[in-house]
Amino acid sequence: MSKVDVLLGLQWGDEGKGKVVDVLTPNYEVIARFQGGPNAGHTLEFDGKKYVLHTIPSGIFRPKAINVIGNGVVIDPVVLQKEIAALKLEGVDVDSRLLVSRKAHLILPTHRFLDAASEASKGKEKIGSTLKGIGPAYMDKTGRNGLRVGDLENPDFLKKYQELKDKHLQLLTFYKFDFDIKETEKLWFESLEELKKLKFINSEYFVHQCFEQGKNILAEGAQGSLLDIDFGTYPFVTSSNTTCAGACTGLGLPPSAIGRVIGIFKAYCTRVGSGPFVTELLDDVGEKIRQKGKEFGSTTGRARRCGWLDIPALKYACMVNGTTELFMMKSDVIAGFEKVKICTAYKINGKEIEGIPFDFTAQDIQPVYQELNGWKEFETVSKFKELPHELQSYIKFIEEKVGVPITLVSTGPGRNQTIFR
Repeated sequence: MSKVDVLLGLQWGDEGKGKVVDVLTPNYEVIARFQGGPNAGHTLEFDGKKYVLHTIPSGIFRPKAINVIGNGVVIDPVVLQKEIAALKLEGVDVDSRLLVSRKAHLILPTHRFLDAASEASKGKEKIGSTLKGIGPAYMDKTGRNGLRVGDLENPDFLKKYQELKDKHLQLLTFYKFDFDIKETEKLWFESLEELKKLKFINSEYFVHQCFEQGKNILAEGAQGSLLDIDFGTYPFVTSSNTTCAGACTGLGLPPSAIGRVIGIFKAYCTRVGSGPFVTELLDDVGEKIRQKGKEFGSTTGRARRCGWLDIPALKYACMVNGTTELFMMKSDVIAGFEKVKICTAYKINGKEIEGIPFDFTAQDIQPVYQELNGWKEFETVSKFKELPHELQSYIKFIEEKVGVPITLVSTGPGRNQTIFR
């Protein structure tokens, strides 16, 4: 029986998971998203066009792939409806390829207001939320108040909605925050009608049936491991488990079902919004990486903070995920530098450590860098041995430090700019 492979980001998101899923999907019959919501932005580029997916799994462009939105995902019907409409304009048969878990939770209009009000109240202490209502939706989920997709099939849905909405409106009175619910709510209910046209499933049963039938399944994560609610740079994290364990809880899979754990990382680091970032470059080098790598959020449009690769953080992410192989993205972006740096340890109070501290914000942490020779710009190549020698050395250095093999190297955004080792 084949195992379920998991693909996830090992940094702070934006690693390039969308492209990789698109490249891998010919090998899989089922692609399943297991956590997160419309705060994700998975970018795919092919046939000269760019597509950004927020909720729908990245296998949607492959005609033979079944795409599942799992129980661990939170869904904003408005965002999903826009996403579906855009895909249908491109001729994508969404209705036959997309299934939605009844146990996935819904993001209400008032969730978004609560998110924005809470973030605004924090002032300088804000966590960098995407303001999509993700956090409040997960809070209602764990608080056992949430509305789920399956509730749409029940006659008391409107009653449940009104009760939760009233609770939210009461909470919003604690904030000095202006909002207009009328238009937002109208659009939300219109989008619900579109959501109802999709096929709802008991996803844990569906995934198990596929698993038992020997179908190849890929579990697709959103955001990145360093944003995990438990293991990320708390409190500057997302509201779900972005690590491999999230695939089990977000799809109803037993740990014994997990096969390959593919960790995606950039050849450098980026972060959107607030939070600690030890290797951040606040100079011309950081700006050059940002511009060349087009490092602007696909969901928010915000400029991403850029810095050198952080080995302690990458090694930690590999450890908590049980990563079996690494895919390195955007090696082309840091081409052209005479020298490149890699952070191999942290220095705290004059003492070097290789692990991750409990609290990044409580102390001054300095990166300990090792400098390597950079590589020149290069054309699209098809084999690892055709890559610049310095880039090959960079890859081997990372493998030695992290202890996990790099089995794919991406040299550009296109499907064909991918080298399998």
